[in-house]
Amino acid sequence: MTRIAVLQMTSGIDPAENAAMLVGAATEAARGGAAMLFTPEMSGLLDRDRKRAAANIRAESDDQVLAAVREVAALEGMWIALGSLAVARGDGRWANRSFLIDGSGAIAARYDKLHMFDVDLASGESWRESSAYEPGEAIVTADTPVGRLGLTICYDLRFPGLFEALGRERCDVIAIPSAFTVPTGAAHWHVLQRARAIEASAYVVAAAQAGTHADGRRTYGHSLVVDPWGEVLLDLGCEGAALGFAEIDPGRLAEVRKQLPSLANRRVIPTSSNKMSPETNP
Repeated sequence: MTRIAVLQMTSGIDPAENAAMLVGAATEAARGGAAMLFTPEMSGLLDRDRKRAAANIRAESDDQVLAAVREVAALEGMWIALGSLAVARGDGRWANRSFLIDGSGAIAARYDKLHMFDVDLASGESWRESSAYEPGEAIVTADTPVGRLGLTICYDLRFPGLFEALGRERCDVIAIPSAFTVPTGAAHWHVLQRARAIEASAYVVAAAQAGTHADGRRTYGHSLVVDPWGEVLLDLGCEGAALGFAEIDPGRLAEVRKQLPSLANRRVIPTSSNKMSPETNP
């Protein structure tokens, strides 16, 4: 078994404060025996005021949060799945980017969020991620201490085709760092996380934002670890920042995949041609 740590945050508008929280959590996770730490979406900055946020969004090479996390990963010899940061692309657009950092502090993989959160909720909340962020173009997997890890971010959760693709890549664990709204979280968070774990025959690790943030938004929390059978192994609740631990068991993966070999049995379903079958032709 491999022990992991999951950080639930209430990120604010000051990257230095968020970086300090991440460094402290990494130190605590290492002391708790974790080989890997998972953090939420927008770990370094959560600010819906884009004019104000622009002053704090940097290129990778200049990002103080990324630098701090890389430094503590190397210091502790621990891998960190940094859920995401807002980074400047150099073309006037931003990316919502996950970073996988290895135990030497090197960046082992990057993933840009594929699906932009462009919605108008019944609660009155309106979000247009695509107005500032450029979506990614590819799935990303990497070998880690917990096995093959697939990277996703938040709204990606609602697109089963992505998780089917990660299942075909034989991912053992899928990270779904998030900053879910309260209305959508209450309605869909647990059922979707469990469904994605079952569909991909993989563990799901969903580090989440929680509580009321400095920019005025509220997020749902309930950071989860779900096993490939759909069992919830860890739920950090909705009461703000927390650090929890769970075990990733390769034996459990093998057991579930043997009982329900859905990955091996999957067939490609052809797209309908909209033609009538011979039996129904006049």
